[in-house]
Amino acid sequence: MKVAKTLQLHRELLLNWFRARGEISSGAVEGLNTNAKLAMRKARGFRSYAVMETALFHQLGHLPEPKLTHRLW
Repeated sequence: MKVAKTLQLHRELLLNWFRARGEISSGAVEGLNTNAKLAMRKARGFRSYAVMETALFHQLGHLPEPKLTHRLW
């Protein structure tokens, strides 16, 4: 019963894999998820979502930081 409820709660997310028809490797998705979690851990203590979002863009997109700002991590 517990497994069935879990599958039912996550049905749309599970079906996304079948809709993509294997075009996206789960390894690539897991790597992106790991990098996003790392960026959020490094961004702890920021008080606004906008700053954390910027930290995610820099981490995941390898965007350059302005010279006059401090390092985020």
